[in-house]
Amino acid sequence: MKRQSELKGIIGDLKRHLEFQKSMGVARVPVEKKAKEETIPKAPGKEPVKTQPKAQTSPEKKDDVIRIEEQIGIFDASAKKMTLEEIRAEIGDCTRCKLHEGRTNLVFGEGNPKARLVFVGEGPGRDEDLQGKPFVGRSGQLLTKIIEAMGLKREDVYICNVVKCRPPENRTPEPDEMATCEQFLFKQIRSIEPGVVVCLGSTAAQSILKTKQSLGSLRGKFHQYGRAKLMVTYHPAALLRNPNFKKPLWEDMQVVMKELGISKPGD
Repeated sequence: MKRQSELKGIIGDLKRHLEFQKSMGVARVPVEKKAKEETIPKAPGKEPVKTQPKAQTSPEKKDDVIRIEEQIGIFDASAKKMTLEEIRAEIGDCTRCKLHEGRTNLVFGEGNPKARLVFVGEGPGRDEDLQGKPFVGRSGQLLTKIIEAMGLKREDVYICNVVKCRPPENRTPEPDEMATCEQFLFKQIRSIEPGVVVCLGSTAAQSILKTKQSLGSLRGKFHQYGRAKLMVTYHPAALLRNPNFKKPLWEDMQVVMKELGISKPGD
């Protein structure tokens, strides 16, 4: 069990490293080096004997790294960067997954297209579905207060979700739904190129970081996501259910403010 856990950790680290390399424009990674010739010391009066290079790893084995890279699901850094308008047009009247069957409005995202700070939730709720805008219900009103407490306005940041259609009864998006829709989230983040991405809740964090770690183990520190730093914290809806989460969330936001050079109101 311990060895399996260590292996999973190594694979997770490799995936995150490859995600970073892709964001820096590296499309592929070398999987092996040319085998060096070995020279057997010559016998007296004879020339050195060169051995044949060692047998190369089988094709199935040497492509493992490339296959992992292709499975990561993060945007293709070699592709043309799209504007938010182009991404929205690409989504269109989406019917790619079953979530479209119950939606009123698709909720793409809104805010500053050049924002230094992006907030990502898991999916629209009832109010968002009706208005076609992210975070406008009770949890959205609380997020607005948090943003204002940071000395910013909603129009200064960008707000979006992993999935763009409301899951039935506000349930957690299912893996196939996130796998279908998250490509557009990744394109949004790449288009904006923020300095910091804040994941509101474990669903958003697990989607972006490709991890199964808990929110508790992820929050309180920055993670690297391409050129951006990523902070994981509580979803505002969690604060409505448990006010004790307000203090740790605000501590996370203070770390974000320091990273972005934002002074506290009144300082």
